Amino acid sequence: MIKTVIFDMDGVIVDTEPVHYYAYRQHFIDLGIDVSDEMYATFTGNSTKNVYERIKHAYGLDHDVEHLVNRKREIFNNAFDEKEDLATLEGVFELIKNLHNNGMQLILASSSAKVTIERVFGRFALHKYFTHIVSGEDFPKSKPHPAIFNKAAELSGHDKSECIVIEDSTNGIEAAKAAGIYCVGYKSFHSKLQDLSKADMVIERFDELDYERIKNLP
Repeated sequence: MIKTVIFDMDGVIVDTEPVHYYAYRQHFIDLGIDVSDEMYATFTGNSTKNVYERIKHAYGLDHDVEHLVNRKREIFNNAFDEKEDLATLEGVFELIKNLHNNGMQLILASSSAKVTIERVFGRFALHKYFTHIVSGEDFPKSKPHPAIFNKAAELSGHDKSECIVIEDSTNGIEAAKAAGIYCVGYKSFHSKLQDLSKADMVIERFDELDYERIKNLP
C-alpha cells in the first residue's frame, strides 16, 4: 500500500518554467552566449548550479559558478514577484488536499533552490500539506542522479515500495526509477521535449489521480 507521495515542484505543482526560461534567457544575453532550445530542454530537472557548471564548461566562461547562479536567481526572483498570474497547475491543489485529508504523507523533492521553493510554498500556502521539503541544492549531482529521491524516501520513514514519485521531466523520471521508486509521469502542456516513456504510468490531468487510486499502486 502506498503511504507517501513525493512531488516534484516545477512543472508539477506550479508552472514556473516560463519564469525560469525568461531568467536564463536574459542572463544568456548578458553573457553573450547562444544556448539552443534543444540544449535548454536538457536542463529540466537539473539544479541551477549544475546547469551553470555545464554552461561554463560548454562556453568556456571565466565567471565563478556561484556568481552565475546568484545573478540568474536575482533575475528569476524579480520576475517571479512581478508575475501576478502565476498559479498552481490545474487540479494539483485539489489532489494535494485530497491526499492530505486522507492521511497520505506528502514530500517535496525539487531541483529548485530552497529560496525558490520557499517563494512558491509561501505564495500558495503549501507548507501545511508537506512533511518534508528536499532541495536539489543539497546534493552534488542533480536528477537523473537518484540522490534526491533516495533522501526523500529515507525521510518518509517508509519502504520505497510504499512510495511513489510524480514527475514531469525526463531527468526526474530517470532519477525516480534509478532510486527504485514507482513513478507517475505527468504529461504537462508546459514541459516541452520531455520523454516520459520510462514512467510506470503517465497522466495528462491530475483528476486522473486520487487517494483511492494511488494507495493501491503499483
